[in-house]
Amino acid sequence: MPKMKTHRGAAKRFKKTGTGKFKRRRAFHSHILEKKAPARKRRLRTATVVDKTNERKLRVLLPY
Repeated sequence: MPKMKTHRGAAKRFKKTGTGKFKRRRAFHSHILEKKAPARKRRLRTATVVDKTNERKLRVLLPY
């Protein structure tokens, strides 16, 4: 059986943590930042963990 290939688009967007969860960046922080409050922009800078309901899909895309 051939090797499993990593989905390169998903590999650029998600990283696996030490406990096996997936880390992602937050949305709404790429443009139209002028009207957003500084506190909101600061919160959007931080990464967050992917929801449990989407983890199974990511495990297929990122088999590492």
